Amino acid sequence: MTLKTALKMTAAAASLAVLAGCASNGALEEVRMTAESAQADAAEARSIATQAQNTANQAQRDAQAALQMSEQNRDEMNRMFERSMQK
Repeated sequence: MTLKTALKMTAAAASLAVLAGCASNGALEEVRMTAESAQADAAEARSIATQAQNTANQAQRDAQAALQMSEQNRDEMNRMFERSMQK
């Protein structure tokens, strides 16, 4: 469940509680449980997003390192070719 969905559910549950006026303790408990569930879902979504960002950052670093190594190899191959052509 996404953070946006969780927040919408919480807002809807709170609205229902307000519209009900004299809500019973059971209804208020249900709203509280829904809100707590939404908060837990939001925290989980935040954690997953953080993990995804960390993975993306690592992939970017790996790609940058691979590009640098590729450029070094190309330069070395060019030097080797130039040396072989001078002979």
